[in-house]
Amino acid sequence: MFSIFSNSKAQTTPKSSIYDIKINGLNGSEIDLSTFKGKHILFVNVASKCGFTGQYEDLQKLYNTYQDKLMVIGVPCNQFGNQEPGTEKDIQTFCKLNYGVTFLMTEKIEVKGKNQHPLYQWLTKKVKNGKTDSSVKWNFQKYLIDTQGNLVNYYFSSTKPLSDKITKHLK
Repeated sequence: MFSIFSNSKAQTTPKSSIYDIKINGLNGSEIDLSTFKGKHILFVNVASKCGFTGQYEDLQKLYNTYQDKLMVIGVPCNQFGNQEPGTEKDIQTFCKLNYGVTFLMTEKIEVKGKNQHPLYQWLTKKVKNGKTDSSVKWNFQKYLIDTQGNLVNYYFSSTKPLSDKITKHLK
């Protein structure tokens, strides 16, 4: 007799794939996360008027150094101290002019609360990412995804983009 439960170990928490999530870029076109299979992805909720805004410079350096194996994706959010009040066009102009940003930037979204974007539901809920629950505490919190689409870890705003905590996974 055939059984769907044959020889399988105890099931782990179900998780969905990061690559199935849809999000638009600042320019309005969809970013297909599955195009980054085989690369690490670093998601960072960003803001233009924050004490951590200077991290854009190191995020760009990180991207320049590891772009063959890493995609940095900035995710504008205005939920912390109204520090990202601008339009998508304002954000794009600010990032290019002030920091020469060439890594991907998404549309402005909510990273917490009842209107939390599905991307941040996946990043912050163990039931979706299979690893850990977290909450986004402030702008420039970082989430690192490995080359197979698994959550590696998250890092608070005070962790600099070029920190060994992050770069050790890319070397």
